[in-house]
This record gives sequence, structure tokens and C-alpha cells, in this order.
Amino acid sequence: MTDHPVPADLPEAFYHDLGDGRFESTAATAGPWSPKWQHGGPPSALLGRAMEAHEPRAGFHIARVTVELPRPVPVAELQVSVRTVHASRRVELLEGEISSDGGPVMLARAWRMAAGPLDTPALRVGRPAPPLPGPQAPHTMARAHLDGYISAMEWRFEAGAGFDVPGPGAAWARQRIPLVAGAADTALTRALTLADSSWAVAFELDHHHRLVVNTDVTLALHRPPVGAWLCMRSATAASPGGSGLAVGQMHDETGECGQVMQTLLVNER
Repeated sequence: MTDHPVPADLPEAFYHDLGDGRFESTAATAGPWSPKWQHGGPPSALLGRAMEAHEPRAGFHIARVTVELPRPVPVAELQVSVRTVHASRRVELLEGEISSDGGPVMLARAWRMAAGPLDTPALRVGRPAPPLPGPQAPHTMARAHLDGYISAMEWRFEAGAGFDVPGPGAAWARQRIPLVAGAADTALTRALTLADSSWAVAFELDHHHRLVVNTDVTLALHRPPVGAWLCMRSATAASPGGSGLAVGQMHDETGECGQVMQTLLVNER
């Protein structure tokens, strides 16, 4: 934790809606590795937003989204499209794509399903989240671009923890700006904006001297998150000669609401 200030010129949103599925990306989308490339969270949320708006059905909710990252998403104009792959009385499979300069940069599939009965048991698989800490000075990340996504989110870690403290770990976060200018965020978009940060909350592999990057992110929600603040409790598994797997629990201030999983490519630079 340092005194690095939140930029005074933080954009009003991650994106501006240009109409016809086109969106202008602002500097707030830039990820920690380069100001030219987006963090995976905002474009994942942009796809989730489009999926929610695609032929919505009363009483249905998106329960799982898997986002594939074939190449970096540029901080540039994006085209978003969604189609229905399968639809039945109780479930739908949706497919989405973000393209830039005519080529796909992000792909996603989501299951939208009918809500379960109100007498379904309330079951949980993980530990409770740590309490939401009080206000903290802005957090930084070594060798990272800070004036994009990292600063566009408010982060609160447990005492003594941070991006540069090896995990497992947990952090609470919320957006300082909306996903799309002039539009309300949803429970799904807030969750997706944070989900791709799961393994960064608990860096356990040396991402400075080796290439460590996630190729995908899966968010599975057993209920919609409530409120602006969300907590990620994350840990990483890895094997010699294999790959990495980051697994996180997502919580809101009322309890656990879902899980996040990311496949990690681990290789020499």
C-alpha cells in the first residue's frame, strides 16, 4: 500500500456506447501490463451486459459465463455481438464475441436458466469472507501500469496484504466508475468486472521472471451478487511440467455468491 494517488482525470466510465454494438474503450480499461491492452474484467463485463440484453426472458438469470482470451483486447473501439446457440423451456446457451479491427479478441459462452424454487436449500462450499476493511490508500502493483483498471477500482486488502504479497489472499473491491457511461451496472457486470482479477489477488507464481497469464475466466454464480462491494478469496494450484489453476470464491456483504476459475499458462519468457 502506497500513497499513489487516484488519477484526477479518471474517465467517467470504462466504455462509451457508440450504438449498433460498438463501444469506445477509455483509458480506464487498460490492464497492469500495458496501457495499450485492456484488463480482462471490463470487456468480460461488456460481453455479459450484451448477453443479459439479448432476447431476455422473465424469470431467467445468467448462472455461468466462460470467457476465452485468444489474444489481448486493445484499448480501442470494440464490436460486441451475441447469438443464441440453444434455447429450451428452462435453459439457454448463449455465445458472444468481441472483435477489433475485424478479428475476434474475446469469446464467451453463458448458460441462462430459469430461477430455482424458493425452498431450495441455502448451501455454501467455502469459508466466509473477511470483514470489509475501512478506507485504505490506493494499492499498487510492482512493474505494473497503474493508471487504468487498477486505479479505476477501489481495493481493500486485509492488514499487511496487497498485490505484491504472495497469496493465497483475499481482497474486497468495487468500481469507481460505471461500465458504460450513462447506463446502470448490473449484478452480473459488477461480478465480471472483478472476476478476472482473482489470480492477481493471490499471486503465488513468479509472474515477473516467468510468463504467467490466464487464458480464460469462468464465473459461476449460484445467486446474483448484492451491492457494489465484492470480495475475492483466491488461491492457485500448479504442477511441474503442467499449468496453473487459480480458483476463487466470490462474496458480497451478505455471503458467498459464486466461484471463479482461471487456467494459467506458465512458461519461460
